[in-house]
Amino acid sequence: MTCWLPRVLWGLAVAAPLLTACVPPPPPAPETPLAEDAAPASPPAAQRHMIAAAHPLAAEAGRDILRAGGSAVDAAIAAQMVLTLVEPQSSGIGGGGFLMHFDADTAEVAAYDGRETAPAAAQPYMFLDGRGKPRDFFDAVVGGLSVGVPGLLRMLEMAHKEHGRLPWARLFAPAIALAEGGFPVSERLHAMIARDRHLKTFAPAAGYFYDADGAPLAAGAELTNPPLADTLRRIAEGGADAFYEGEIARDLVANVRSAYRNPGRLEEADLAAYRAKKRDPVCAFYRTSMVCGMPPPSSGGIAVLQILGILQTFDVADLEPGSAEAAHLIAEAGRLAFADRNVYVADPDFVPVPTPGMLDPGYLQSRAAEISAERAGGKAAPGMPGITPQTRVAPDETPRGVSTTHLSVIDGDGNAVSLTSSIETAFGSRLMVRGFLLNNQLTDFSFVPNRDGAPVVNRPEAGKRPRSSMAPTIVFDGSGKVVLAVGSPGGSRIIGYVARTLIAALDWGLDIQAAIELPHVINRNGATELEEGTPLADRTEALEALGHEISVRALTSGLHGIAVTAEGLRGGADPRREGVALGD
Repeated sequence: MTCWLPRVLWGLAVAAPLLTACVPPPPPAPETPLAEDAAPASPPAAQRHMIAAAHPLAAEAGRDILRAGGSAVDAAIAAQMVLTLVEPQSSGIGGGGFLMHFDADTAEVAAYDGRETAPAAAQPYMFLDGRGKPRDFFDAVVGGLSVGVPGLLRMLEMAHKEHGRLPWARLFAPAIALAEGGFPVSERLHAMIARDRHLKTFAPAAGYFYDADGAPLAAGAELTNPPLADTLRRIAEGGADAFYEGEIARDLVANVRSAYRNPGRLEEADLAAYRAKKRDPVCAFYRTSMVCGMPPPSSGGIAVLQILGILQTFDVADLEPGSAEAAHLIAEAGRLAFADRNVYVADPDFVPVPTPGMLDPGYLQSRAAEISAERAGGKAAPGMPGITPQTRVAPDETPRGVSTTHLSVIDGDGNAVSLTSSIETAFGSRLMVRGFLLNNQLTDFSFVPNRDGAPVVNRPEAGKRPRSSMAPTIVFDGSGKVVLAVGSPGGSRIIGYVARTLIAALDWGLDIQAAIELPHVINRNGATELEEGTPLADRTEALEALGHEISVRALTSGLHGIAVTAEGLRGGADPRREGVALGD
């Protein structure tokens, strides 16, 4: 369930059809100079260790753990517990996540799956209304029906048992102290509370996020969370079992099943049965680098690698960052990757995912041949990546929420973590139990179980993990050394955010901060989305002339990355959110 780089550093330099075994690229090419019109960036620098996370208090907690001799996994756990408190709209112990890890001692690359699962009572038609039509998204999200079995804690405990250095309980101390002592409400949290229409309809959440007059908590207001402090203390002392069994589990299930809107079907047995999984990462060459990401049930790793594999045919490095030509190619590669993603990717324990065919270099080259430099291709049909024509599956294009977080860590020994976690949409199901919010990840399943007489592979089923787009990524150079750890929130746009950042770093030679700040272009096999308020939005006319349907909109990524350079560690934090990179 892992990947060891040294196994193939002895002369194997031929790309296999499926590069989940880490085959090394040829020696690295000279660095690409910074584009002339790119604004110079000054990313945070460090020599020993670094963490980049979505909130300053989380990054500080992670850095303190690194200073105390903790591993990258230790720092990630401490930061994630703080994020449960200070960024509750995005992630937390009531949700799930995916973690990529590199062990510098063994050169093992591992993918940890903490994705939520559907309860035993789930069935394919659970999100249809009384007429057999798919329910509106938020009609299904709010309440208990959308809550999956949280997987984050089981996953973090698994990673800690294998790669932790400090005691498990020590990692919870920063979050417990902040929950009891208080923290200031951030501008972003205030804005998201004010924007939400459903949060105040559930008593526990309403009492926590709004003042006595029913107004959203003001930015800068001091907020404490004693119930969460108690919950975290129990987990610190009793391990993940304290969450999945006993009083916490009983309260969680009771809240889901008694929700006044959409009462859910979760049972205590569903929590007790949950297991995190260690899976094979998906890895492939891009130019002279090896890029490794999450396998299914996340579509993120495969889709990012497909975008890069398709662009391998083109001289992207010769294009101007932010130009219409570059945006056109990135959008066209995204269009083709999403056509495959929407049809083929789901929980591999339930459906056969044609991962080898989807990442086969020959297949990706054939898909690249479908791209014209003069004309956008429009709606793309899925390819046939190593499946028989008799295999019938239908596409799933159900809308998804965007509330997620990402953090990256590299410790003093060179171990790396790239962790993306989520409760799905902002504030998840809006159900609050013992100080934390519960996810709505079951709405990541397709609401439509069948289409045109064929099954949708991502339809709900008992015990199944919904497809995700989370794409925590680690990049290696030709000698097998980590050069980049990065990821982002953003729903299905995560794929485009991460792919574009990798292109900016690996093709255009931008430092990690500049790569993160570069304007976004996204295509999910529909309209080409350009980030509003950026020079890229001025390319609308040129792209429309190529046949693109253009949507200019806010594209609020939350990219956080760390690059390993000759001068040391360099961190990048997305200015579109409130994160920071800190190190020593």
